[in-house]
Amino acid sequence: MEALVCRKLGDPMQDPNNSGSPLVLDKNHPIPELYSPTAVRVRVKATSLNYANYLQIQGSYQEKPPLPFIPGSDYSGIVDAIGTAVSLFKVGDSVCSFTALGSFAQFIVADETELFRVPEGCDLVAAGSLPVAFGTSHVGLVHRARLTTGQVLLVLGAAGGVGLAAVQIGKVCGAVVIAVARGFEKVQYLKSMGVDHVVDSANQNITQSVKDFLKSRKLKGVDILYDPVGGEQTKETLRLLNWGANILIIGFASGKVPVIPANIALVKNWTVHGLYWGSYKIHRPGVLEDSVRELLSWLAKGLITVHISHTYSMSEAGLAFSAIKERKAVGKVMIIADGGEKTGRSKL
Repeated sequence: MEALVCRKLGDPMQDPNNSGSPLVLDKNHPIPELYSPTAVRVRVKATSLNYANYLQIQGSYQEKPPLPFIPGSDYSGIVDAIGTAVSLFKVGDSVCSFTALGSFAQFIVADETELFRVPEGCDLVAAGSLPVAFGTSHVGLVHRARLTTGQVLLVLGAAGGVGLAAVQIGKVCGAVVIAVARGFEKVQYLKSMGVDHVVDSANQNITQSVKDFLKSRKLKGVDILYDPVGGEQTKETLRLLNWGANILIIGFASGKVPVIPANIALVKNWTVHGLYWGSYKIHRPGVLEDSVRELLSWLAKGLITVHISHTYSMSEAGLAFSAIKERKAVGKVMIIADGGEKTGRSKL
């Protein structure tokens, strides 16, 4: 089978066919065997690129697997083989899941309890991008911050994978959603989604724009800050938060870790949530499982949609990572692993 193997740490934006790239496209990697009676082998249809994958290949992520390893987290595909004791699935079923490593390959093996059935009528590629991005936003907003109808949600980096997910989940929950993104194309797409207010950080002052909107709606301030960006945007938007607000720390796409003054958090009664979604797999796996099931039901009902911005083959992995790092993507970037149609062009 084909697999993208990380043999050394470095910049994954390099062509995996070049000798200097940390990622090597191994066209003769062994197909994984079923390791237990309840194991299921999935022929991967699509696997999602997340910013965490980029950091992990660089060696700057909090989890550092030993070399060599096959990166990749969430994926979708078709059941290819099952163990003798498998009762939940049969060969040919459409499934999706997430894993710590290993989805950048044509086949992956998981225990049947780790797989989710993709509802009939749902796009399989979309399902492959759902668990991490939408799961992060769902656990953060619904489980941690307890987002409710009428609250004001401010989403930074709103055109990225987790950002678009947060925007949609906010609308499903009945929140007033304010989105911050950079560039005309991203802003227009967010407006088309029915976001209540969109700020273009390329040419607008975030604080003033949000204040003007809040005033026009007779709203006091922001109840939940969803922050995958960090840096100056975090510092700036803290001024907009209500007493008792929730701050969700998702990541630091800006490359800068912000400082949240503890004295102000005390006076304002803020709750700061650090959200490392992957750690729920160890500490609260039931929360993740319930979250993904609810998201799949929302997808089937049309309450949420997954926007696939770019798709690539495994041999084009360098281009795929460039789309994420250079912020070209609106929504998700996917690798199609089954030899189906690929295009690096934006689907907007």
